[in-house]
Amino acid sequence: MSARRFVVVSGAGSGIGRAVARRFAAQGDHVTVLGRRPEPIAAVAEEIGGSALAVDLTDPHAVERARALLPERVDVLVNNAGQRLPTPTEPDLAGVADHWRRMYDHIVLPTVLLTEALLPRLARPGGRIVSIGSTAGLRGNNAYGAAKAAVHAWNHTLAARVGPEGITANIVIPGYIADTEFTFDMVQDAAEHARRADSTLVKRVGRPEDIAAAVAFVASPEAGYMTGEFVNVSGGHVLGR
Repeated sequence: MSARRFVVVSGAGSGIGRAVARRFAAQGDHVTVLGRRPEPIAAVAEEIGGSALAVDLTDPHAVERARALLPERVDVLVNNAGQRLPTPTEPDLAGVADHWRRMYDHIVLPTVLLTEALLPRLARPGGRIVSIGSTAGLRGNNAYGAAKAAVHAWNHTLAARVGPEGITANIVIPGYIADTEFTFDMVQDAAEHARRADSTLVKRVGRPEDIAAAVAFVASPEAGYMTGEFVNVSGGHVLGR
């Protein structure tokens, strides 16, 4: 059995983040779960025997304060926090600008700010940074896709920066995943759910546990020669290049 590691998972109150936290806890790791809403992350922490910290990761001052309460050593950081905002209908230019800025704030800043805050604490060598991307960042989806593409691009620079210190940085890219808040926002009927399942090569939609399994591998000691990569977990809906 591998040594117990200290894992930090953001956006862990539901869906993919919760599944990731459960996966690491099942491996015997100590997991700290972060999220904007205190109640969901407290419930996850109680379930897995971990720690919970409510924090708004879009606010640099809040992240600074939260850092004092996070583990002094971090072996694995999983950046899952992000909020998809509805696209306004027929906004004026000020509304367009506000939507794009807010989407950037809610998708890019939580990942970048938390990573920068904890980077000095990442294990050297052996630290793992895993950020959750999106197929929208590969194929495009208005402001949301553009913001996710920014995270993808940022990861290349991050991987080059931390690689010489034995830290890896990778992106796990989910396809359509059921049982997440994003799913509830996007898909309201069974026919669309079935259509999305049929668009995959395996003829089913993904589950949060599918993404958690990929994250666990990328964060494992065995994946030390893998960095700067996009790990596509979409059932073949979006094929790699």
